[in-house]
Amino acid sequence: MNSRRTAPPNLMVVFGASGDLAKRKLLPALFHLYRQKLLHKGFLVLGYARTALTDEAFREQIGEALREHQAAEHSDAFDEAAWQGFAQTLFYQTGGYDDRSAFEALSTRIAELDAAHPTQGNHLFYLATPPNVFAPITTLLAEVGLAHAGPGWTRLIVEKPFGHDLASAQQLNDHLLQLFDEEQLYRIDHYLGKETVQNILVFRFGNGIFEPIWNRNYVDHVQITVSESLGVGTRGGYYDKSGAIRDMVQNHMMQLVALTAMEPPVTYDAESVRNQKVNVLRSIRPLDPLEVNKWVVRAQYAAGTAGGEEIPGYLEAEGIPPTSTTETYVAWKLEIDNWRWNGVPFYIRTGKALPTKVTEVNIMFRRPPLMYFNSREARGPRVHNSLTLRIQPDESIILNFDAKRPGPQLDVEQVSMDFVYSSAFGDSTISDAYERLLLDAMLGDSTLFIRRDETELAWDRVTNVLEGWGIQEEILRRRGKTLPLPQYAAGTWGPIESDDLLAHNGHQWHEPVLSEER
Repeated sequence: MNSRRTAPPNLMVVFGASGDLAKRKLLPALFHLYRQKLLHKGFLVLGYARTALTDEAFREQIGEALREHQAAEHSDAFDEAAWQGFAQTLFYQTGGYDDRSAFEALSTRIAELDAAHPTQGNHLFYLATPPNVFAPITTLLAEVGLAHAGPGWTRLIVEKPFGHDLASAQQLNDHLLQLFDEEQLYRIDHYLGKETVQNILVFRFGNGIFEPIWNRNYVDHVQITVSESLGVGTRGGYYDKSGAIRDMVQNHMMQLVALTAMEPPVTYDAESVRNQKVNVLRSIRPLDPLEVNKWVVRAQYAAGTAGGEEIPGYLEAEGIPPTSTTETYVAWKLEIDNWRWNGVPFYIRTGKALPTKVTEVNIMFRRPPLMYFNSREARGPRVHNSLTLRIQPDESIILNFDAKRPGPQLDVEQVSMDFVYSSAFGDSTISDAYERLLLDAMLGDSTLFIRRDETELAWDRVTNVLEGWGIQEEILRRRGKTLPLPQYAAGTWGPIESDDLLAHNGHQWHEPVLSEER
């Protein structure tokens, strides 16, 4: 495949341009693409937000944000010469998100920029805003004629959260598809732009030594961990309305499950890849709402130490009601009812205030039919051969297997073979996920974006769990009781109930080992 792809000319309108996402992620990603000469000379950015700014003031803000980003993320000096060129591509328009006259002014400004620059009438709209203004923005875009403006293409990138349950996701999809075609919609999940996530498909389908064993005959079970070391901090008011299952499971983790479990696509194109992901999501076994607790564990963190910081308990955090039952931790035993994975449990877990920030997929292989060799007693019981796909940090792929320890005795010890991105390709080659995704959207490549049926199937399975929790709480309420959530101390790997979920099948959680701990 050709890795050198240059975006066509286009005007990118960023709604919410004065916000955190635009400054920390979108504009730095675009600047890096500009430095790599992957943006056409006809590329422009038009920021749009309620904050009153001139073009020059917007450029000053973005320049400051880029310098801060460079200082925080990279060791090399800020490229002032490149910034001076990139700054000339930035423009700004002030306006509300439900103000028709402001959108008429926006349409006029877009027409002026199209006339003055070689954009070829291509427009990319990015909703970097709270979800409550998705509908007003898109409605007004259509009303002022920007949803299908010619002569070029028009595309819309929608950030998460995409709904808060199945019904709201369907409602948002219905709304958007009244105004835009599905081919115009790019529902973004930045996890899909991460290098190791993309490498799951290359690793599986580009190497003949792994694909034959990627099934129930050789895989005992699969574990997927997405952990965060921080608590909710000052975002308690927002987080309490979401919780771990909405914040992480419905989107990031369901995508990791789908990529890990999918069948080979007919061809490597957007529709073929997404068709196979949809088949996986459709195959996830729905749960009996009354038996959700057998399959899903939820919990809240209590006070403790995580990431080197003292963290108060979730119920003590700012903006959290003392009676909150919002989960900060979820562990779920998924069953995928298809030919490849029948009988192979997929254990997924995510949580806040865990020992470290890490995302990884662990493929745990079956043991040999006869165990001739035992591990050294001092090292504890035998563990499975395993393959770890580390998404972040220390992007890597690690194969664990047994080997004889040197010496006169037959002592067996687990060893590993590592592929580490930074060692193989250099630190500078690992780009931010948004760089890849923004470039793909400009190119019209929707492979790493989420289709309507993907979104709704993921929400269907998550809503199934949410409804089960709701039924349990209602039963207890009628009995005059409340639901006490399991607790886990900040800085630990979750509640004992999570360990029990695996122990029922004779399994235990794989504890991530980062490079500095090896």
